[in-house]
This record gives sequence, structure tokens and C-alpha cells, in this order.
Amino acid sequence: MDFTVHQMDVKSAFLYGKVQEEVYVKQPTGFIDPNFPDRVYKLDKALYGLHQAPRAWYETLSKHLLENGFTRGAIDQTLFKRKEEKDTIMVQIYVDDIIFGSTNPRLYKEFEEVMRSKFEMSSMGEMKFFLGLQVDQSESGILIHQEKYVKEILTKFKMADSHPVKTPVEVRHCLTPDVNGESVDPHLYRSMIGPFMYLTASRPDIVFAVCLCARFQANPKLSHLSAVKRILRYLRYKPKLGLWYPKTDLFDLVAYSDSDCGGCNLDRKSTSGGCQFLGNRLVSWQCKKQSTVSQSTAEAEYIPAALCCSQVRWIHHQMLDYGITFHETPILCDNTAVPHITKNPVQHSKTKHIIIKHHFIRDCVEKKHIRIVEVKTNKQTADIFTKAFDSTRFAQLVEMLGMINFQ
Repeated sequence: MDFTVHQMDVKSAFLYGKVQEEVYVKQPTGFIDPNFPDRVYKLDKALYGLHQAPRAWYETLSKHLLENGFTRGAIDQTLFKRKEEKDTIMVQIYVDDIIFGSTNPRLYKEFEEVMRSKFEMSSMGEMKFFLGLQVDQSESGILIHQEKYVKEILTKFKMADSHPVKTPVEVRHCLTPDVNGESVDPHLYRSMIGPFMYLTASRPDIVFAVCLCARFQANPKLSHLSAVKRILRYLRYKPKLGLWYPKTDLFDLVAYSDSDCGGCNLDRKSTSGGCQFLGNRLVSWQCKKQSTVSQSTAEAEYIPAALCCSQVRWIHHQMLDYGITFHETPILCDNTAVPHITKNPVQHSKTKHIIIKHHFIRDCVEKKHIRIVEVKTNKQTADIFTKAFDSTRFAQLVEMLGMINFQ
């Protein structure tokens, strides 16, 4: 729709919220009334740190927007929009951070005036840095990355001058609990895993490696720390890698699901992986170790397909607020049995050992919400979320995700 996304920040947002319940606080140290030292204050407005504060602020803000001609999203309650003939403005709220876009520059100014009439705004302008994500907008598309955060991580853990590697995890990593290995400081190990979890918001290329290393936080060993440092060495090799969202007309929803089938060296549980694209733009991705041991490759692949189906249905509902509907969204899977299980009642009756919650995918196929499509393994984009690869195949998968190396 050719939006330029803007952002604004409300100063002391929580202080605008009105508290509905009766809340009392002690007199703050240094400001105690000498005439009434034993009395307490009754709160009229919310304070930072109060459990009710975020909700009170949201109610104040939403009431103000609704009074000024905006409508609230039926699915996403933090989305507000207003239409004027052919033009539209959309506003997305994240606590006290607000982003908005419109097809008409006039609506930008009107929205800013609406906000200034009630709240004190601290910053406005084109969105460049939001919730830790760096956003570069251009005529050809939008680039989302975390280059600054990558540099901070490398500097913090003294890996800025380390020897770079081309993949975040070794092909035959063989990571196990390593009971007899040398122990390392668990606090250091967790402090390294934490930033990686945040970095995966824009770096799906390290998701599998991070999930793998996160399994050993309780009792980390030297071998696990070496695996974590390899992720840092990979970030040293590719610090400027981001998600590219080109402005094209392609807007079909396509999903991929995959599994490594018994890939865990300890308990032989499989890892589920999946990703979803709008056109050629990656919008969500998953990597999760399965809770049970699969008895067949069909079961190992069927479970991530069901999880992927859940994510697709969530996207279906989210996009309704934007006036966009999808039907029979293809979920691409590189296993022959999965499409047969979802379509053939005979095959379905032979899979009763699979937990019932995963069988809702069959119901979604019958209602034509999705369809399972078999894809060749070399075209399976979700592979990157389930197993390790050599540098050549890994580079191909990163490119298939729509990630680009920028300058």
C-alpha cells in the first residue's frame, strides 16, 4: 500500500491512566507530611510498577482514539484504523510505543494533532528504531535488522576480534549433556543465551543453533560454551544480515514445515521447524523440540505440520483486521505420508498413537483453510530450523528465507 511507517512515543504514558480500583501507597521517604506521618496516599492515577498501570493506560488511549473516529481491530485489540474515502490510516500500539502508517500524508498530521491534544509526545518521525529493531525504509522496500545489537553482544563477550565461521553450528555437532565434561559458570552461559533469544527476532538463521544450546542451561559444560561461542563467531562473519521486505504485489500466504526425525542425541526426540511467508517475505518462524519420541518419520513430520497449521490459522485471523482473507493456504512438507494422513480416513485411523491435538490439521484441510503440499527436500525452506548444514547449503537456505547482507 506504499506506506511510510512513522513512530511516536508518549512521555510518562502510564501516568495518564486512571485507576479503577482503590489503591493506597505509603508516603515516599523524604516527602512525609509531619502533621500526618501515619497516613497513606490514595492513588487517582496509575504509577509505574503498578500491575494495573498498563491496562489503565491502554483504556485511556483507546477511549481517546475511539472518540476521534478510529475503530478497534476485532482480532488484534492493539490495532486502530480510520478510513476517509479511499485513504486509510493504521495505528499499532505496543504499550507506550506507537507506530502508524497511511496512504495520505495529511492523515499523519491529523493523527499527530489528535495525540498532542491529550498527551505529551516525546518523539515523532519516520520509524528507524523500534523495540530494539533497526528499520531502514526505502522506495523499494523495508529492511529489518539488529546490526547495532550484534556489535554490542560481540563486544560484551570479547568476541569482536574472534575468528569468523560460516555457519552457527557444526554439521555433526553431537551436543550431549556431557556429564563428565568440565563445568562452566552457569550464570555466564545463561547471560550469553539471553541476548541470542532476543536477536532471533530478526535473525532466523541462528534460531536452530540457539535452541540447541539453550537445552543445556541447567548444567553447562565447556563443550556447550564452545558451541555458544561458535554462534558469536558466525555473527562476527555476518554482522550485517537482515530481513528484506520488498514492495511487490505478491501477497499469497505460504508455509513450510519440517522435522529432523529423532535428531536429539540424548533422548531421540525430534525438532519441529516451520516458517510462514507473505509473498516472498518471511513473517514468522518456529523451532521447537517435540515433547514425545516419534515412532515413525510420518509422525515426526505430522506434528510440525500441525503446529504450522496453528500458526497459519492465527495469521488468517490477524489479517482479517486488514481486510485480507486467505483460503487453502499451502503448507509445504517434504514427507509423502503427511498429505495422505490428512486426506485419507483409512490412513488417519492408523495413526491413533499420535496425540489427538495434532489431528485438528485434518479438520482444517476439510474446511479448506489449508492444504498440504509435498515439496522436494532441496526446496524445503524450513530445513534451516531443524538441523545443521555445511556452509554451501546453509547459505542457500539463508537466501531462501529472504535475508540479505547489507552495507
